[in-house]
Amino acid sequence: MAEYQTFRPKRKIFKWLYLYVFMWFTGRAIKIAAKVDAEVKKEFDQIPNGFNVALEVLPYGPAMVVGKNEEGQVLYLGGNVQAQPIHLRMVLHNIENAMKLFTFQESTAISFMRNRLYLDGEIPHAAAFVRVFDAVEVYLLPKIIAKLAIKRYPAWSPIRKFTGRIQIYLRAVLGF
Repeated sequence: MAEYQTFRPKRKIFKWLYLYVFMWFTGRAIKIAAKVDAEVKKEFDQIPNGFNVALEVLPYGPAMVVGKNEEGQVLYLGGNVQAQPIHLRMVLHNIENAMKLFTFQESTAISFMRNRLYLDGEIPHAAAFVRVFDAVEVYLLPKIIAKLAIKRYPAWSPIRKFTGRIQIYLRAVLGF
């Protein structure tokens, strides 16, 4: 029997760096959006306390862990997936698939449909997290880009969108 060498893909440092910064900022924005937006808070109310969600890129790409502690507060837990128990894991197969998703060339639903993203956990919790992620993208992105990133753009009032956007950006950058 012939021996085969293991092939490890090269690291794509600029793509990895873009995804790292994107996931870091989005994780912090999700934490803030749970305080600012009533719909995001309602989605997190459906998730049990002590529940952690990880979004990661294989094989050694960046990750984002968002959780809800025992008191019901939404927290951004960083990028270390091994540091805490994960109840729902959303995994992108490789960095190229992550770039398609996070450069808004396709929505989360399309990525899942095209088998670029897989889940390890319960589907209702994954659907709630995707709705939270979509709401945060609406806050963070201009409308023309957000329409590409999500399935349906919501009919929010301009006051809700801009006040939420300002609060999320300021609090995510300042860290409170």
